[in-house]
Amino acid sequence: MSNDVYRLHPVAAIISSVKALKSMILPVAIIVITNGFNFSFNYRSEYFFETVLLFGVWGVAAILALVGGLIKWRTFVYWFEEGELRVTYGLFVKKKRYIPFERIQSLNYHEGIFHRIFGLVKVQVETAGNKGGKPEVELTAIRKVAADVIEQEMRRAKTQMAQPSALEQSPEQIEDVSIPVIYHMSMRDLLVLATTSGGIGVVLSGLAAVVSQFSDIIPYEEVFHELADFAKVGAFLVALTVMFVLIVAWFISVIITLVNYYDYTVRIEDEKLMITKGLLEKKRITLPLNRIQAIRIVENPLRQLFGFATVIVESAGGNGEKAGDKKIALFPLIKKRDCVETLVQLFPEMNWHPTMTRAPKRARPFFYRIDFLWLVPIMGACSYFFYPYGLLSLVLIPLTLLLGIWQHRTAGYMIDGKQLTMQYRIFSRITLFMEKKRIQSMESSQTYFQKRKQVMSIKATVMSGMSGMTGHVPSVEQQDAEAILSWFEH
Repeated sequence: MSNDVYRLHPVAAIISSVKALKSMILPVAIIVITNGFNFSFNYRSEYFFETVLLFGVWGVAAILALVGGLIKWRTFVYWFEEGELRVTYGLFVKKKRYIPFERIQSLNYHEGIFHRIFGLVKVQVETAGNKGGKPEVELTAIRKVAADVIEQEMRRAKTQMAQPSALEQSPEQIEDVSIPVIYHMSMRDLLVLATTSGGIGVVLSGLAAVVSQFSDIIPYEEVFHELADFAKVGAFLVALTVMFVLIVAWFISVIITLVNYYDYTVRIEDEKLMITKGLLEKKRITLPLNRIQAIRIVENPLRQLFGFATVIVESAGGNGEKAGDKKIALFPLIKKRDCVETLVQLFPEMNWHPTMTRAPKRARPFFYRIDFLWLVPIMGACSYFFYPYGLLSLVLIPLTLLLGIWQHRTAGYMIDGKQLTMQYRIFSRITLFMEKKRIQSMESSQTYFQKRKQVMSIKATVMSGMSGMTGHVPSVEQQDAEAILSWFEH
């Protein structure tokens, strides 16, 4: 092992400082806006003291952030010794962390705007003992060559443990490994993903969250009265305005999806999946196959119509995404037949062509009966207050019936040896594949009305991220649910 000591790139000081300053911008902006922009640097003004206090505190905090970034960069060093990645940092309190290479599960790369300008990369070192979804060690900014050195040292250490004869091999022999590509998203598929992603809800909720921050300065009563007057002009103009807002939100969601999933590629190496993606910020996520707890195939109605699906893996522990994130889109958009062929190659022990046991016909009312309990008062209120246009809400009755019938036809399960497969839908059809050894808990539930019809709902939970992921099949045969529980018993 090399005994050379390495440091972070000086840009790491800027990135750390900018990160700290960025967290201060929103609180300051909210204070300024809620105060009605009543600030002045004129010492005779009544707002002079508030202005000096606010910007003085923010200025001191900004200076401390800059100093903190410099200190972190200056004191952070790492090196390789005795099969370990060793890190020390801290000014007054020195902290040391030694990570054996064989314990490292993955090295995840991130390239933000600052990184790409200077040809740098952020490296997150993941181990099985990560807490709170945070990486074991984060190298804020190092050159790509230095990142490759870490990966080469890790690969060499693991190779030597697996094959002692590798001690005689040169570094080039160990490092010259081709990584096969198992999936690459074309530009056509990327456009289809962006236009059918359903991210419009995220954009609208984000806009609502931003607007709520300015509740003190927005005259909601006047806005409401203006909207009421505007509605009186005609339903067509109101519908046109709503449609315009939805189109803009949809367009923004398309752009966000294109930026996030640009050049999406999945490779496999040493029982690990390596996912790279991103336009403005490039990311490389490494996912060991042995940490995958369950696999979901999700088909929303539009994609299902054209034979497309999304494959999501549920992973235990950190995965290089945000803290606590538990879902990784392995194949964001792929033809259903192609995804099954690829999954067979990755997990040959699993049955990817399940024959489902469906919910009985007598269970059909349970899929739409509860929905009527909250739809009836809504339809009544709309019909009364917005007559005659409110009568259109009665269309919800056949739509609810059709959705319930659709959900009933989808619900089913299959037990095949040590594998449990569940299929259900709210709107999108979800097929969940789990191995028995990965299931953390199994739960059944039965209401009074279900008991009379001899049906029962079943749930299965697997470890995923900081919490768990639960799949469920509602209202299957009671004896089938009891059979699943008996199958799960050790």
